Amino acid sequence: MTFTTRPEIRGTFGVATSTHWIASAVGMSILERGGNAFDAAVATGLTLQVVEPHLNGPAGDMPAIFQKAGEDVQVICAQGPAPAGATIAHYREQDLTLVPGSGLLATVIPGAFDGWMLMLRDHGTMTLRDVLDPAIGYARDGHPILPRVANTIDGLAEYFAEHWPSSAAVWTPGGTAPAPNTIFKNPDLARTYDRLVAAGEAAGDDRTAQIDAARKEWANGFVADAIDTYLQDANIMDVSGKPHKGVLRKSDMAGWSATTEPSLSYTYHGWTVHKTGPWSQGPVLLQALALLEHHDLAAMDPLGAEFVHTIIEAIKLSYADREAYYGDPEHSEIPMDHLLSDAYNAERARLIGPKASAEQRPGRVPGFAHLADAYVTRAARDFGAADAAPQEPTMAHLTEKRGDTVHLDIIDRWGNMVAATPSGGWLQSNPVIPGLGFPLNSRAQMFWLEEGLPTSLAPGRRPRTTLTPSLAVHEDGRRMVFGTPGGDQQDQWQLIWFLRFVHWGMELQACMDAPLFHSMHFQGSFYPREARPGEMMLEPAFGDAVINDLRARGHVVHVAEPWSVGRLTAALRDPDGVLRAAATPRLMQAYAVGR
Repeated sequence: MTFTTRPEIRGTFGVATSTHWIASAVGMSILERGGNAFDAAVATGLTLQVVEPHLNGPAGDMPAIFQKAGEDVQVICAQGPAPAGATIAHYREQDLTLVPGSGLLATVIPGAFDGWMLMLRDHGTMTLRDVLDPAIGYARDGHPILPRVANTIDGLAEYFAEHWPSSAAVWTPGGTAPAPNTIFKNPDLARTYDRLVAAGEAAGDDRTAQIDAARKEWANGFVADAIDTYLQDANIMDVSGKPHKGVLRKSDMAGWSATTEPSLSYTYHGWTVHKTGPWSQGPVLLQALALLEHHDLAAMDPLGAEFVHTIIEAIKLSYADREAYYGDPEHSEIPMDHLLSDAYNAERARLIGPKASAEQRPGRVPGFAHLADAYVTRAARDFGAADAAPQEPTMAHLTEKRGDTVHLDIIDRWGNMVAATPSGGWLQSNPVIPGLGFPLNSRAQMFWLEEGLPTSLAPGRRPRTTLTPSLAVHEDGRRMVFGTPGGDQQDQWQLIWFLRFVHWGMELQACMDAPLFHSMHFQGSFYPREARPGEMMLEPAFGDAVINDLRARGHVVHVAEPWSVGRLTAALRDPDGVLRAAATPRLMQAYAVGR
């Protein structure tokens, strides 16, 4: 029997798993009250904004992938696009060559709240008050603040006091950072959500009308008014070392709403894996699977050097294509069919040799080769661009003004399932909007201030985000949802977890507890967009023999702290209706619950 740190949760009524135990418990409580997976996901997501404010917020971003029992897989895109004033010319006039990683110029239209409301309206059964009450309660009455959140606030307390006084008022009440595990309250956020519920209920008894009224109040009412009023005059310091004014306006918020769209999929060893489109990095996992079809992974040791080497090399190739070709398909032609084609991947798979590659090797897609050339030039220019920590943002230095992400997976007794990876609106990314209790996002940092790319900054264009939940359906009837925080590492960790599950039959929890690794070879998505050719990170549990073998193959190996890589959660429904769920033990805060 494979050793695991905790049991794999099993039941038939429902399962909820997320990156914080309080949020998981909230999701399960909604299922217990008769709500479905969509009601539970919304309540869980809104609670995560309260208990993990360094990782997500109401003004952030939210992709979700879901399946109603008996229906097709769908995606909710709650990734806001760039505002009308976000032009390359304007940013260049500020003497910028990169979009700052924090501050008002890094902001796109807030998306998360509207995305949750869209899910609730179209697929849930409960009222606005039902799903918002838990988040309101934890914001108003308090919750035990995570040591990681408290330490992040403490590391930024002086910065807040000097540069972002509205953040100081919320995160350091009375001028003092909260101590770890003490009760922390955010009364301004509670009042914001109370007002949104009140606006909804003023529309009458119909739940759909209530939800639409709250969405309108957010996009064109007091929330948008507060944001617009603040941004008219705010000139705040950001990571560039200079103060800047933002370009987001109320008219931008009023003209946008979240949408539903089909998923993108690829079938691998009986599993059809569904992902978000190329406005996210989701298709890199599909590309990696298409490459790995041409390698006999099952003959390898899932904890051995050959497995690690092969996966790292496939990741390098698929992520090079991400950087060259992905972007908002509503604004650019993305050659996704070609990138997932058998012929293309059979040719690319031959590039995986016995030694580690230090080259950036995007594929040469007919008609798009200029984008491959542009990427290679950028990556060479930005090699080692900054001395940033070679790891996921959650585990970076506490004073870094960069956040990360949360994740949730929920399945109900009827077979509905949801995976969502909310992010953005981090307490360290932007100052709090006075009176609202939350900051804006910083997703615009994923645009380039260069013309002619699918990821060039342009009004109305979605940034190519890293947020990437997953849903997979097996030909035998098994269905599962899974995902992780981790920025550029999200699809890497999910890929490793999925391959171990598929090829070696490891349980959900065992796949998570096994040591993880990732590549830093390609150009990063976050400011300052550095590239680290040949570099990778892995957990020490692989052992010295594997680490030495990888170094002998040419990999530049960074050994992480024990139990520090990856934050996966997952849930699965077997054909007989048995539900399973698991959550990583890393960081000691993610939990799966169910019965």
